[in-house]
Amino acid sequence: MALGDLMTSRFSQLSLAVSSHVIDGNVSSGGYHEDDVAYADLMSQRSDLDAASTSSYANAVTSTATVPTTMAYLPQTVVLCELRHAAFEASTPTGPSDSGLVSKWRPKDRMKTGCVALVLCLNISVDPPDVIKISPCARMECWTDPFSMAPQKALETIGKNLRDQYERWQPKARSKVELDPTVDEVKKLCNTCRRYAKSERVLFHYNGHGVPKPTANGEIWLFNKSYTQYIPLPISDLDSWLKTPSIYVFDCSAAGMVVNAFIELLDCGTSNYPGSSRDCILLAACEAHETLPQSAEFPADVFTSCLTTPIKMALRWFCTRSLLHESLDSSLIDKIPGRQNDRKTLLGELNWIFTAVTDTIAWNVLPHDLFRRLFRQDLLVASLFRNFLLAERIMRSANCSPISYPMLPPTHQHHMWDAWDMAAEICLSQLPSLVEDPNAEFQPSSFFTEQLIAFEVWLDHGSEHKKPPEQLPIVLQVLLSQCHRFRALVLLGRFLDMGPWAVDLALSVGIFPYVLKLLQTTTPELRQILVFIWTKILALDKSCQVDLVKDGGHVYFIRFLNSAEAYPEQRAMAAFVLAVIVDGHRRGQEACIEAGLIQVCLKQLHGFTQNEAQTEPLLLQWLCLCLGKLWEDYTEAQTIGLQADVPAICAPLHSEPQPEVRASAVYALATLLDVGFDSFRDGIGGDEECDDVEKNRAEIIIIKSLLNVVSDGSPLVRAEVAVGMWWLCSFIFHMSGLVIA
Repeated sequence: MALGDLMTSRFSQLSLAVSSHVIDGNVSSGGYHEDDVAYADLMSQRSDLDAASTSSYANAVTSTATVPTTMAYLPQTVVLCELRHAAFEASTPTGPSDSGLVSKWRPKDRMKTGCVALVLCLNISVDPPDVIKISPCARMECWTDPFSMAPQKALETIGKNLRDQYERWQPKARSKVELDPTVDEVKKLCNTCRRYAKSERVLFHYNGHGVPKPTANGEIWLFNKSYTQYIPLPISDLDSWLKTPSIYVFDCSAAGMVVNAFIELLDCGTSNYPGSSRDCILLAACEAHETLPQSAEFPADVFTSCLTTPIKMALRWFCTRSLLHESLDSSLIDKIPGRQNDRKTLLGELNWIFTAVTDTIAWNVLPHDLFRRLFRQDLLVASLFRNFLLAERIMRSANCSPISYPMLPPTHQHHMWDAWDMAAEICLSQLPSLVEDPNAEFQPSSFFTEQLIAFEVWLDHGSEHKKPPEQLPIVLQVLLSQCHRFRALVLLGRFLDMGPWAVDLALSVGIFPYVLKLLQTTTPELRQILVFIWTKILALDKSCQVDLVKDGGHVYFIRFLNSAEAYPEQRAMAAFVLAVIVDGHRRGQEACIEAGLIQVCLKQLHGFTQNEAQTEPLLLQWLCLCLGKLWEDYTEAQTIGLQADVPAICAPLHSEPQPEVRASAVYALATLLDVGFDSFRDGIGGDEECDDVEKNRAEIIIIKSLLNVVSDGSPLVRAEVAVGMWWLCSFIFHMSGLVIA
């Protein structure tokens, strides 16, 4: 049975007065708090949640009245939006949704690069015949001067450095290096890598600085065994050895020749392995008519340096163009303290900002499907393409244009590079003192604070019909920071509240794994906004129920629902999330039963029926719907419900003034009626797990309750009664057949 009735929200009662726990709608630009602020203070001082955060549930009421709403985070969309019982059960989905809008944001196939093949054709001390070098000339290969040691030792050192540089990006990938190889050695390397990687991606990196340029047919050059001849390797042979999926990096002059030949090979359908055109990626240092930069300002392998050591390359290039070049010794860049994965250090901060900047550039210039393929499907591919954007910026300053397949639009003049330059300058200004005094305190850049302010400005003035906010990838990165996380989640919640288009946009940028991971946190002040965000996500895409159950996320919402500190309207959102988790998902039903969801819901319903004070109708509604979905078509859960005396607990709800509450209570009871029919039909469950007398008594209570509201003034309630009575009629006809037999 599909989740949802065509209901309108009932917030007129909620909006008549402002309770003591209302979040003020006035905005203060500086009212943000760190994660260690007490929860009570956050509830009273949380000034970033302005009136734009108010949901359309409340807007529907306040459009005709000036009273403010008591809700800061309620779904804007009508979450119960499917017509109930249309063509009965035949037309309702039986499992997670996998089509339409909700399926587009997910990467179709997660990919991993399992093997890295590195081929270096340097032939140190011997220049290729078609290259005329200037003096002084670029010499550094993998940040090593090949003429500072014996040629063979230099070759081995460069190969080791290149392997280490790739392993920083993909530590688990198997790397193998071939130095000045023959065709047979490359063939063996490729076959070995494909055999090891199996269906995973293989990366092939080719450095051709010691051999002639590729031919017009796209052939790259290797050596014979005695190093007396250059031997061509057709790109078709390389493709037949590496197969698919694969990614190629060509660092040589006229690398565009290879790319053109590869594209022609794929377009003509002459590839030696089926499907290579579907998952083949190429990165090349320059176009077919270009030569690599020879200026001593750059390393000889500037393209490889950008791809594998982007921070070092970016800072060295920036220093020559910055006002710091007179006061900052460029050799200090090699001594930047910290680790790339530690955001509290200078190196980690720079890497974090660089990732945010390049992700933002890619998100804003690429089609979203291409962005997901290149920046969200494979970790190593994503890193290489981020760094490729840097290579384009640096190498274009030397009149050299890196190219790729799939082709990317120009990004070297994107304005986000200015933000990177400013952040880099601020960080580098601290470098001398940090190197001189290792105990000196590092002052983080204001980059992320400024970008969050820009995102907030967009939220104040943006809409579905305007250009999307370019800061979305940065918001994703900010979620990694504990000090910025709360503010980022609040702003993200405001954005999601703008409509389903905003939720889909956030999911497309890759927000899902981050908010899924945050369900493991125990920080109390994040609970309300996380529940709201998940309400918005599941209102759009039911298929996320599988991910939540797999990661144990359902426990987070059950605990929140059972929390005495959470307000009723907040717990209503948690009940909605749990209702979606169990909707047509047997594993979700089983997991929630094991976590005690039935007991939690019944405990709260029992408390409401015993308490004469005004209750929250939305919470009552979703508690009933959650229970109904929990035991729908699930005999074990239905039996537990009957044993817990659910009919007696839910029956008083039929007198509630809100028709949605009454209809939800009818639905929860009606789904219990089919336990008897299913038990007799399937021959399981009835006599063994629930005493016949008690079961019959419970069924009589349910039937009486339904008959009491059969003439209810609301057509919604009467429709639910009709469906419930259909189960009863089916059971009676079945029993009549048994008696006649």
